[in-house]
Amino acid sequence: MTMTNPDDLMAIVAGEGQLAARLGIEFVEASPERVVARMPVEGNTQPYGLLHGGASCVLAETIGSTGAALHAGPGRIAVGIEINATHHRSATSGYVTGVATRLHGGRTLATYDIAISDEQDRRVCTARLTCLIREQPPGGEGPAA
Repeated sequence: MTMTNPDDLMAIVAGEGQLAARLGIEFVEASPERVVARMPVEGNTQPYGLLHGGASCVLAETIGSTGAALHAGPGRIAVGIEINATHHRSATSGYVTGVATRLHGGRTLATYDIAISDEQDRRVCTARLTCLIREQPPGGEGPAA
């Protein structure tokens, strides 16, 4: 997806029916260099009542790809091609906050470091996302169309 207005992009990414909305992800700020969002632990747990590692990965990919889309600019799209995550500790209640910081912003690739922390500012997860940046295909669907 591609957009230059962060508010418009965040509204689309977290809009009704989107995965980010289903997980309760709420954007706090967004720019090509840094994206911040939070997500409730409740409703995003595995059977032991702990924050699901997959939910952390969704938060990481959501905010990293949002930054990459803002970096890509008009007429271009950003798609995730690689993500890795290390889960450091569990979270059982409240919210976790993800901060995506751009490590590399080139013409064809953008890479983000994502730190996810609990409400006590303890690191829950560290992730890295790389997105491929391409020209939007003619007649393509999504926010850039």
